[in-house]
Amino acid sequence: MEFILHHDFSSIPEDEWNILAEQGISDVPFLRHEYLSQWWSTRGGGEWRDAELVLISARENGHLIGIAPLFKAQYDGREALLLVGSIEISDYLDLIVRLDDLPRFLSGLMDYLAQSPTYHGLPFDWYNLPDSSATLAALKAESKRRGLTYQEEIYRPTPRIALNGSFDDYLSRVEKKQRHEIRRKMRRAVEGEIPVKFYVVEDAATLDSEIDSFFQLMEHDSNKATFLTPSMREQMRSTIRIAFNHGYLWLAFLTVDGVKAAGCINFDYKNKLWGYNSGVSHEHMELSPGWVLLGHQLQWACDHGRTEFDFMRGDEEYKYRFGAVNQYVMRLVVDSK
Repeated sequence: MEFILHHDFSSIPEDEWNILAEQGISDVPFLRHEYLSQWWSTRGGGEWRDAELVLISARENGHLIGIAPLFKAQYDGREALLLVGSIEISDYLDLIVRLDDLPRFLSGLMDYLAQSPTYHGLPFDWYNLPDSSATLAALKAESKRRGLTYQEEIYRPTPRIALNGSFDDYLSRVEKKQRHEIRRKMRRAVEGEIPVKFYVVEDAATLDSEIDSFFQLMEHDSNKATFLTPSMREQMRSTIRIAFNHGYLWLAFLTVDGVKAAGCINFDYKNKLWGYNSGVSHEHMELSPGWVLLGHQLQWACDHGRTEFDFMRGDEEYKYRFGAVNQYVMRLVVDSK
């Protein structure tokens, strides 16, 4: 297996990268070439201004076997190797490799880094690995074999709702009081005197203006307004455009009397919806626009045969009221003893 250090993303063909990512141990939108290369162009919306790309691929007989999308940065008081996409805006990260190739790819990767005068001895500090990822056990075993310390901890919950039927089937599994509340709020929005409408953005010609509207809704939350620095706006706008161009953007709004009252960005990827971000106006709060919009998202997902709604990171209380059950993303650290 031949390991190669790349200085930019363009040296690995996008189609070859994405085929491997789709066959890999964690097939998530955050590991696709278009997402990670764009993330790197803004360093995560300004999160890592002085990072150095350490993008390593492995080939065997010309075939792409694995990709380790890493970068070197000063973090937590020391230099470390982190996963490209870390930490704040990419909910799931991992190595890009098929399950059968993982052990030998990981062993070869660690040999390659150990022989490098630049990267030898640098710890791994990897965030947002799914708790189901085979990388956890494989890296723990490889670290033990090499006499390295391995630490693993839960980083964040990622609540999810399983969907396997109609919207009524979904509601039947929600706690009774919450089920009635969801139905009541959605019915009130439909039957009220003020017209309330829900729509999914599909027109490329309106995408930029819809993104601007979404940012305006986000700004109603003071924390999100602070989050939306110029660099982060550039990052998010590019991410939304890329997802749209590749066919997995799901951007939707709820309007009240023709004015946008709530919006959400999801990824419609691999037969599930991945809830990326949302914004709610302070107007018309009596209609609970955030709840109504989430109800529409789940109804759309059921009507279109999606198998899961993934809220991704965060333990906000409303997620559990809609019936979400926790899974987790992990942080792991590998270092010398």
